[in-house]
Amino acid sequence: MRLTRNARITAPAAGLLLVLAGCSSTPATTTTSAAGAPSAGSTSVGSTAASSAGAGSDTALVAEAAIATPQGTQIGTVTFAVDGTVVRVSADVEGLPPGFKGFHIHAIGKCEPNSANPTDPSKVGDFLSAGGHLGASAAAHPGHQGDLSSLQVRADGSAELVTTTDAFDMDAVLDADGSAVMVHAGPDNFGNIPTRYAAAGPDADTQATGDSGGRAACGVVEATSS
Repeated sequence: MRLTRNARITAPAAGLLLVLAGCSSTPATTTTSAAGAPSAGSTSVGSTAASSAGAGSDTALVAEAAIATPQGTQIGTVTFAVDGTVVRVSADVEGLPPGFKGFHIHAIGKCEPNSANPTDPSKVGDFLSAGGHLGASAAAHPGHQGDLSSLQVRADGSAELVTTTDAFDMDAVLDADGSAVMVHAGPDNFGNIPTRYAAAGPDADTQATGDSGGRAACGVVEATSS
């Protein structure tokens, strides 16, 4: 009888031990695959970052520009992608002096060293044939369609920038005479000239380029093949 009672007591205990042992095993983890369905046996670490990276996946690359110096040395690229009415401009360049640099889209798709300004042929200089900023006739700087955030060049001469704008559409950039991306030699003040410095406000040079100086690098914007 004692053996029978022990058997009746220990059988449930043995079952409980089996349940606890099953609970202590490592469960399979899942993460979202590229198609959006969970995949078994994979880790979920980094899934938040992957989800963030997927944001804006409808953005389509439509154009790019190879940026070069007046000597013809290519120093980087600028790409244009479109998501609805928003254009995302991404720049990756190197070989520039450190500091902030004016960064704009100019109205003509030419990047010619030692060239004449199309509105004033008496002025000759690097990349002047690219003309003024895109949309310069409609407003003063920084209200031009082609006015963009500045590049901040690091100590090693490299710079990266991703900025978005709805001030222009790509039809204006890729029109009959094209457009060019321009990196200037100096910082862009965006027309911020307080009246305590100049009672009359910004002058013509400031309203044209934000006093960002000469044209240090240029790239013709070209449509990407689809």
